[in-house]
Amino acid sequence: MLTLYEHPLSPYAQKCKIALLEKGVPFQLKMPTAIGTGQVDAEFLKASPRGEVPALVDGDFAVFDSTVILEYIEDAYPTPAMLPRDAKLRAKARMIEDVMDTLYEPINWGLGEIRWFKRAEGEQARVIETRAAAQARDFFLWLERQLGDQEWFCGAFGWADLSVIPYINGSTGLGVGPSAVSKLGAWQARANAQASVSQVAQQAVESIKGMAMVGEAVKQRLFKREYRDHRLEWMIRSGGLDVVLDGLKADTIRFSNEFR
Repeated sequence: MLTLYEHPLSPYAQKCKIALLEKGVPFQLKMPTAIGTGQVDAEFLKASPRGEVPALVDGDFAVFDSTVILEYIEDAYPTPAMLPRDAKLRAKARMIEDVMDTLYEPINWGLGEIRWFKRAEGEQARVIETRAAAQARDFFLWLERQLGDQEWFCGAFGWADLSVIPYINGSTGLGVGPSAVSKLGAWQARANAQASVSQVAQQAVESIKGMAMVGEAVKQRLFKREYRDHRLEWMIRSGGLDVVLDGLKADTIRFSNEFR
């Protein structure tokens, strides 16, 4: 049976779970030991040298990076297909996934840093949150243009949809989701009606209950949050340079693992 290393709140892991569920592939979930603390989980690092979820283990073969995992799942279990046959639609699906993973993800992540991990308070928190909400609204308009008048982004529920819905649900949970009466809001309702999406979303909701004390854990230096590439850029250009500098000084920020 496949093993997927994950965290329920990781949108990268969520899209892989949705794909596996859509294809009816049996798999078990495993969370790395002390995830988010910077501690070493040797078995996990064998599967994911970067120390990031998700990672997929198939017998003696391991795959890391959510996009590569999706591609592996699609190649190994081609039915039902998550990618359309048309070359242009396949490119569109991959483009949408990349936008969500690299440009949209830090919006939700940044809001989590403020709301859950208490990286900023007062006026600085208000500025960062206001910018995040405005950025999200711009992406909603872009996504609606990609959707057009279709029910799904590429004709049928698939790669693009499962790559978008974890982020839109995450934004909704943070209070900056699309209007329910908008075109994107209607798409969100359709996506959440999918059994695979509903199951994964519920796991995320249950996991949020354990986030109440993480702000205090950061203050006690029990958490070292990863500020990699797009997240670091987003926080700095969204008004959080002091957040980064304070986190580095307090040793509650880390970067990607040295690759070994």
